[in-house]
Amino acid sequence: MRIHASSRMVLILTILLIIMLSGCSNVFNSTLSNTNSNEASDIVLTSPSTSPSESPVIKPIEGERFSGDLELPVIGATGFTSVALELKFEENTGAETIELLPAGYAFEILKEREEWWYVRTNNSVGWLEHKYCFINLPDVIPSIVYDNTNTYASKFKSSGKDIPEITDIALYTSKSYNERLEKEEYIMPVLYSMSKRIHVAQKLALNEGNSLKIYEAFRPYSVQKAIVDGLAKLASEDPDVKKGLNVPPWNMSWFIVDGVSNHQVGYSIDVSLIKIDTVDEILIGDFIITQITEYTEYTMPTFIHELSAASAIYKTKVPANSSTAWKSATYAESMNESAIILQNYCTKAGLSPVASEWWHFNDLQARQETKEKSSDGKFLLTSIFSSTPQQIVD
Repeated sequence: MRIHASSRMVLILTILLIIMLSGCSNVFNSTLSNTNSNEASDIVLTSPSTSPSESPVIKPIEGERFSGDLELPVIGATGFTSVALELKFEENTGAETIELLPAGYAFEILKEREEWWYVRTNNSVGWLEHKYCFINLPDVIPSIVYDNTNTYASKFKSSGKDIPEITDIALYTSKSYNERLEKEEYIMPVLYSMSKRIHVAQKLALNEGNSLKIYEAFRPYSVQKAIVDGLAKLASEDPDVKKGLNVPPWNMSWFIVDGVSNHQVGYSIDVSLIKIDTVDEILIGDFIITQITEYTEYTMPTFIHELSAASAIYKTKVPANSSTAWKSATYAESMNESAIILQNYCTKAGLSPVASEWWHFNDLQARQETKEKSSDGKFLLTSIFSSTPQQIVD
């Protein structure tokens, strides 16, 4: 059959059009498939002030989250003796002693077995009972924001007034380059058992788009004493400060203890609450962790470390050694929603509030575990031995 030239041209154009449409369809389907795959694996977090088009996207990275009592394994973390401890050849109290480590001695944790850590010091390796040891919080809960203002510009005030030789002063050194985290970070030690309850509180906060911001954990005794002396002197000279410290039922000892406090023993933190604006997922060793990159701090009843009745949680005193008495106490008028949310996270994790300070939480169980041998805090913690955490293959 003979085909007219014009008909042949139409036929050729039709065939070319079909081929082109088929190719476009394949490209479109491929693009759609790739887009759906990325949307399924990306995590998008939107803050209340951010439109969907501006929402930060966390790129998927290879690795896995650590499944344990902390965000990262203790292996490779820095620990410290809270009291003088015997370094043992084996993990029992009757084993031969290698050496006596003084209080405040830093070491790297190599292994954990029940109630013991196998550790490396500058001189040797051996076993320590970990209930008497501090652990560096950033090494094991890196998602928390740490800001130890007492190491660069103390925020301690009373009735809004500066405490001479304390306010805006660097009271001690406790920051170092952390090889594990690959950045400069504060050294924030607490008793090991307390770190696990802090982690529970942080998980509760993260689940609601919030995070803890820890201002201080261990505080050296020398710093504690300097704050006491500075505040006492100011109160003796300034009637307004004296009045703010002595609003019934409070007195100065409810805001700063003249002696060894729970900060020296290692079972307390000073903490606030932040709203997460943007986050990243990063790898630390073999493990994925959440890193907060931008945040907004919630408004609290007072600024952190305001030493006066304005900071009180309750209208009445609550025994500091009771884990339940606070439950029946009545909130002070100054308490706000943000402070109550912070308290809920911490108390649900097993920590106890201090009635006179909205930011202060204790771990009374850790206190009980170490009552036979507790730290006096008469040392500084300035060096760490933290190393990259790896998967442990038995």
